[in-house]
Amino acid sequence: MFVYADNAATTKMSKTAISAMTDYYENIYANPSSLHTAGQQAKEALEDARARVAACLGCEAREIYFTSGGSEADNQAILSAAKLGAMKGKKHIISTAFEHHAVLHTLNKLEKEGYEITLLDVSQGHNVTAGQVAEAIRPDTCLVTCMYANNEIGSVLPVAEIGKVCKEKGVLFHTDAVQAVGHLEIDVKKQNIDMLSLSGHKFHGPKGVGALYVRRGVMLSNLIEGGAQERGKRAGTENIPGIRGLAAALEEACANMEENNKKVVALRDKLIAGLSQIPHSALNGDPVNRLPGNVSFCFEGIEGESLLLMLDALGICASSGSACTSGSLDPSHVLLAIGRVHDVAHGSLRLSVCHYNTEEEIEHILACVPKVVQNLRNMSPVWRDLQTGKREYIL
Repeated sequence: MFVYADNAATTKMSKTAISAMTDYYENIYANPSSLHTAGQQAKEALEDARARVAACLGCEAREIYFTSGGSEADNQAILSAAKLGAMKGKKHIISTAFEHHAVLHTLNKLEKEGYEITLLDVSQGHNVTAGQVAEAIRPDTCLVTCMYANNEIGSVLPVAEIGKVCKEKGVLFHTDAVQAVGHLEIDVKKQNIDMLSLSGHKFHGPKGVGALYVRRGVMLSNLIEGGAQERGKRAGTENIPGIRGLAAALEEACANMEENNKKVVALRDKLIAGLSQIPHSALNGDPVNRLPGNVSFCFEGIEGESLLLMLDALGICASSGSACTSGSLDPSHVLLAIGRVHDVAHGSLRLSVCHYNTEEEIEHILACVPKVVQNLRNMSPVWRDLQTGKREYIL
């Protein structure tokens, strides 16, 4: 049996998204910046998609800028806010210790340029609180950037509460919502979000296309110079097929969210209940405020890389953490941030399911994972030391 359980890394494109793109490869393929009729047809398709994305987020069409994906959107949002802050003499930025590297590496860049970065602790409950944000805000704070939901452990942050705090304090608030858009209800106005990043391939749209919501009145700086596309804020001929696919996938995901999540949460909870029976294991992430399809565990005494390879041989596609770092032998910075020690963090498994997954597939995972974990432990000198008392169990 083949089971794809790595939807946090990327998703299968929906037939709706594929269908929405086809016409813009074959027939309406002109440059939307061209003045001729064919170009203007492409322009109309672009603006229609922009309006549809905006409707899903609760904002105005002119507040949506299309990008190549979530990483570009994160970079542009953070660097723009930092530049605005510097103009006012404010160079302090607040984020969390378990952000995606698209955020953390951008903050590292700014730190080298003289900005002060505060990363909020996430070890308590594997999450942060609005109270932590409120306590960290200073007179020179120019930006709070907190992800909407964590890509590795599934914790959903109290975004609306954080947004309220930021609005009261007069601080810009950006959220990396790549894992949340299409899976959780979002209303940027009601949640006091100033900037939001998203990526199409996380909700069954195409890869290589994303969007950045920027509240009207927030001045956006350019990352890419060139033409006047995206109202002069993102140069380069727009990817019309990709944008159409993104809009169609997002509309479909939002329209079916309640039904899909009901199914996905049931599959997720069945996995969590089953994997919790494995001795010396631990669930990672907020157990209550959690993405519908995320299941993240640590198993003591094994290596995550070996676990993934053996599961792959059994037809199960999974991950040991973020797809961007799955090839690294270093333990996940997210797992270290929530308090997992190195030895335990190395033995991690992330399963991320969607509405395409079935009960039979979940049964297959639950039949395979305990056996693979036990086989790896039987070969592990670390596990032998734990069983003989030379080392103490952590989990």
